[in-house]
Amino acid sequence: MRMLSQEEEHDDSAEVTWEDQQRINTFSKLNTRLRSIEEKIQELKTEKEALDDISMELELADEDEPIMYRIGEAFIHMPHPRAVKRLEKDLAALNAELEKCTSSAEECEKQMKELKVILYAKFGRAINLDE
Repeated sequence: MRMLSQEEEHDDSAEVTWEDQQRINTFSKLNTRLRSIEEKIQELKTEKEALDDISMELELADEDEPIMYRIGEAFIHMPHPRAVKRLEKDLAALNAELEKCTSSAEECEKQMKELKVILYAKFGRAINLDE
């Protein structure tokens, strides 16, 4: 990494037009949305791991014993077969949500990449779009 010279640092040759400002604002919004989606994906992955662990535990559990199953903030007693079905349903819903978030993240990244190309082409080193 090298330091920029004074001339390079204060290169104001590119004028920021209204369209450029809109692109910069859009990039910023997409970046914020992407960070939010990535946090949500992490939460969903953690929850998926927990459900996978519960699935393994239910395979080992006695089928005659009622199961304490969490629904929201409460735990409810339910028969083993019903708990297994509920777990499968919850796991399918979680996978669908994870897929939706992943596709949203990919779409944000695609749009951000397109904006980066346009903005770096015009402003060069005068703009920083990386983290």
